[in-house]
Amino acid sequence: MARFLVDAPAGARTALVLAHGAGAGMRHAFMAALAQALARQGVAVLRFDFPFMEQGSRRPDPPAVAQASVRAAVDEAARRWPGLPLFAGGKSFGGRMTSQAQAGEPLASVRGLVFFGFPLHPAGKPSVARAEHLAQVHLPMLFLQGTRDALADLELIRTTTTALGERATLHVVEGADHGFEVLKRSGRTNEEVIEELATTAKEWMHRRLAVERSETPAMREPR
Repeated sequence: MARFLVDAPAGARTALVLAHGAGAGMRHAFMAALAQALARQGVAVLRFDFPFMEQGSRRPDPPAVAQASVRAAVDEAARRWPGLPLFAGGKSFGGRMTSQAQAGEPLASVRGLVFFGFPLHPAGKPSVARAEHLAQVHLPMLFLQGTRDALADLELIRTTTTALGERATLHVVEGADHGFEVLKRSGRTNEEVIEELATTAKEWMHRRLAVERSETPAMREPR
């Protein structure tokens, strides 16, 4: 089986390493739909499976193993797309393993992190302990969070992102649960939510690059 899955549109302007969650692998319908939506927005996407998923286990890998997989995927994306600004992140567990890897030792070439449903705490056990390492992440971060997410109390997410200051951007997806599914009475479809996620992520990445470009000349001025 392929170690990586790639959605690379012609004329891509950015690239994203997209890690899966603890309950489903890189081929899950949500992961595929999100990658394809991002590709339509001009984002090249590289997906990968953590070792536990490759082995058919239900028990997620220890953090050190998962973080090593993130680093390998980031290295692969940088090799494939050396001319594209690179971002990394993922769904739930995959996003948290990416941020933990970055907190431990910066991921080479990565310009920012994108979390599709950061798993702030176990269901029914509100806490911010899982976010403590984010203080050591010195990169811009985008949090895309549903209002019905059982693994991320919205007020705690707001507190967490506020504490991170300018590094963090929070985008709230109205009516979405942890899997970004919405109820029929919301008047929206799951497909529309995925398009919202992809559009928001793409626009945020482009804004981050614009900020970098605006800051670079000042940084290069002679002292």
